[in-house]
Amino acid sequence: MKQLNDQALAGVSGRGGIYLSGDISINEDGGPIQNTYFGSCSEAEKRCGARLAYQLKQGGGWMVLDDFRGMFAFEGLTLRVRHVDSGFGGDGALFNGDVLEVGLPNVVRYDAVNFKVATSSTARPTDPGFQQTDIFAIEMQGDVVLEGNLLVFPSGNP
Repeated sequence: MKQLNDQALAGVSGRGGIYLSGDISINEDGGPIQNTYFGSCSEAEKRCGARLAYQLKQGGGWMVLDDFRGMFAFEGLTLRVRHVDSGFGGDGALFNGDVLEVGLPNVVRYDAVNFKVATSSTARPTDPGFQQTDIFAIEMQGDVVLEGNLLVFPSGNP
C-alpha cells in the first residue's frame, strides 16, 4: 500500500452501497397461529408459515402470501441509493428524487421454499369473519438466475 496524492486519487473509482451475501430461513419449524383454518401448528401436517398480507385499495379485500417457509441463499445482493431525474418515459424528470436500488444477485438457491397465493377477507386469520381462498401453492427447490435491478420508489411523507 502507498499513499496517493489528490491527482492520483481522482483516477480511482469505487462502488458505493452495500454488498450482501447470506442465507435466510423463514419459519422452518412452523409458526404460532392456531385456529380452525390452520389447525395446530405443532401437528406435522398443519405446520404454519409466515404470512404477508397486502390490501390493494382502502376498504378492499386482501391478497396474501401465506404459509411461507423454507430457506434461500444468495451472494452479491447490493443496496444503494440512486438519484432518478431522467428516463421512465419522461416520468424520471418529474420524479427527480432518490430511490433505493436493489441489485439482484446472479443466483438464488432455494431449499424447500413453500408458500400459497390467496385472497382473504381480513389481514389476519385471527380477525373476526376470516375467510380465505387459496389460489395456488408454490414449491421451489434449486437455483434461479436473477439479473438487473429493482428500484423502490418512495411515496408519501417520511
